[in-house]
Amino acid sequence: MSRIPVHRALISVWDKTGLVAFAKRLAAAGVELVSSGGTARALAEAGLAVTKVEDVTGAPEMLGGRVKTLHPNIHGGILANLGADDHRSDLAARDIEPFELVVVNLYPFEQTVADPDVADAEAIEQIDIGGPTMVRAAAKNHAWVGIVTSPEQYDEVAAAIETGGLDAAHRRDLAAAAFFRTASYDAAIVRWFERSDGLPERMVIPLERHDSLRYGENPHQAAAVYSRVGSAPWWQRAVQLQGKAMSFNNYADAEAAWRLAASFADPAAVVVKHTNACGAAVCDSIAGAFRTAWDCDPLSAFGGVIALNRTVDRETAEAITAYFAEVVIAPDVADDARAVLAAKKNLRVLAAPKPSETDFDLRRVDHGLLVQRRDVIRTHERETALPDGWEVVAGGPPSAGLLADLEFAWTVAAHTKSNAIVIANNRAAVGVGAGDQSRVGAAERAIARAGDRADGAVAASDAFLPFRDGLDTLAEQGVVALIEPGGSRRDDEVIEAAKEHGMTLVFTGRRHFRH
Repeated sequence: MSRIPVHRALISVWDKTGLVAFAKRLAAAGVELVSSGGTARALAEAGLAVTKVEDVTGAPEMLGGRVKTLHPNIHGGILANLGADDHRSDLAARDIEPFELVVVNLYPFEQTVADPDVADAEAIEQIDIGGPTMVRAAAKNHAWVGIVTSPEQYDEVAAAIETGGLDAAHRRDLAAAAFFRTASYDAAIVRWFERSDGLPERMVIPLERHDSLRYGENPHQAAAVYSRVGSAPWWQRAVQLQGKAMSFNNYADAEAAWRLAASFADPAAVVVKHTNACGAAVCDSIAGAFRTAWDCDPLSAFGGVIALNRTVDRETAEAITAYFAEVVIAPDVADDARAVLAAKKNLRVLAAPKPSETDFDLRRVDHGLLVQRRDVIRTHERETALPDGWEVVAGGPPSAGLLADLEFAWTVAAHTKSNAIVIANNRAAVGVGAGDQSRVGAAERAIARAGDRADGAVAASDAFLPFRDGLDTLAEQGVVALIEPGGSRRDDEVIEAAKEHGMTLVFTGRRHFRH
């Protein structure tokens, strides 16, 4: 049927937000309300006439409420195909009245297990059984029944009923949302059962479209951005203060830029192009950090994404508007800075919370996913002691300034596509070699960008140097210190080369490949 008038509704909800107002509209439209437990009490206390489920089933609730709606008189009324003579006969023989509307939301399992200290027994008690059963039954029979699973749907459903009923397209949309809700609910249960410090044996990832995008990486590719149900990613909580809608490439670059900027403790600015930093700097002021970051490679920075880990002030805004950029991301933007940035109408400006460090890193392969724990690296307040696991294998103990530069370069390299070499001086990148097929090639790219600024600078390599040629290439341009993981069969050769050049060489014992 195209449009079905609603005469009878089954209502059983945990979240009672908006319930009474919705039920009053149903009652005013002549709909009989059938309900159980706390929902029935809430409706009765609001002065609404309500038929209790136990009066329909002839059986009181049992097992502490675990069993109340699991009964033929309920599910027969939900599942009956009213276009089939035998279904109508069965209903008549058992004196069962059909439902045209089912309103259910589920026990708060997700909220309960959000507490890491929740007891197993408490979590299990919040696994809803009757609710998902009714939801799935009504969604399956959407040809005859409307299914409501969220208070957000109340207004549209009430309005439809008030104007004659739910049409077929509306019921189908409600059914799709209902099946997605039960799928997401089951995914949360699986995630809780599979919780561990390692990687779960089974993963179910419910994704919900956050926004449709104009196109993907290229204009001929359709695209959208999705978020995992129950999550709150930084980009979804970000407030876009101005500018055009975010594109596919904007999101990808913004993710890379924001993660790197957020990894620094001191005021930091990052400029990213094609998900790689083409500039990064730490300074006493955010304006100084931005100017220095942009000066690393102004040619590549053109049209890039800027991330700042401090509030954008007027001075920084004025510096930004002297150039062309696609996106600016920061924790906040001062009012006078907003007025300055507004002159660049197409510039996208986001005020964003810090990115999460706890989620999995997922990458597509054919009909599957590569899954790993996220590689997290961050800097700390300046200190003279070597971080745990770091070892000076050539040269003397680094000064506080040299150590700060090495830590800075190491952090930027960890966020740069492999093979990666980052040259830095005074906690500012002066040359970045990213995504090269060879480590020497990455070093040559970084040197080409650094030019004379490599003299007296430090360098970082995201993985060990397999040969001494990479170190020789850097030393010949005046680089005085190098940080890398170590672990090559030719480490002794690399160490000896560092000693020959009078370079400081630090091994971290950990690599940071980023393919």
